[in-house]
Amino acid sequence: MPPSEARRPAASSGGVQSLERAFSLLEHMADAGGETGLSELAARSGLPLPTIHRLMRTLVSCGYVRQQPNRRYTLGPRLIRLGESAARPLSIWARPYLARLAEETGETATMALLDGDEAVYVAQVPSRHAMRMITEIGRRVPPHATAVGKALLAGLPDREVRALLRRTGMRPATERTITTPDAFLAALAAVRRDGFAVDDSEQEIGARSIAVRVPGSPTPAAISVSGPSGRVTDAATEKTVPLLQEVAKELAATLAGTAPAGA
Repeated sequence: MPPSEARRPAASSGGVQSLERAFSLLEHMADAGGETGLSELAARSGLPLPTIHRLMRTLVSCGYVRQQPNRRYTLGPRLIRLGESAARPLSIWARPYLARLAEETGETATMALLDGDEAVYVAQVPSRHAMRMITEIGRRVPPHATAVGKALLAGLPDREVRALLRRTGMRPATERTITTPDAFLAALAAVRRDGFAVDDSEQEIGARSIAVRVPGSPTPAAISVSGPSGRVTDAATEKTVPLLQEVAKELAATLAGTAPAGA
């Protein structure tokens, strides 16, 4: 089912139709990378152009959308505050799941979100080992050198990934960092095929991370397990990936409101 059909508000939903349509347009803009034109929105949403124009005019006046000099529209700055506020409960809901990962693997478990062109770490439960990986909450990193970044970008079309990489560049964090778009897209193809991403000394020498995307998260999210390369081996990865995927599905159910937190 195309995204426009999946998101089209149902006439019998009992809600306020104009409000449903306005939020649907914001989601379509986010799917398009944050910038789009009226005709593109019409094709994505299936709504008439006059309706879209009226709704966009309202969103512009409220600061949730901006109109560029070229008459295209971009997401507006007032959404930043909403996004930051929404991320806080996400980290709270994720913590019991990260605690389970840390307990069962013995390594640090982390959750990250895709915010604009960066991966931002929003929650973490540290390993019980004295030698462990610790990431500062709120830290932002280019996604090309991290397992969570790969897991997050694997959910985007290749053309959007290429555009993001052009904007951010591909600065090497270590000698093992992927630094060309073609090589990175090949790595993403492996992530989509295998269902998990690996950072093997690409962000920090001697550190290894395994990550999976949280399916259906309202904000693109990924969870990971990280530790020294000597402990997070290929054998450990084989055992950890099924657990990561299971926990990601349980967390996704909680975020969708279909399961109690920590279930």
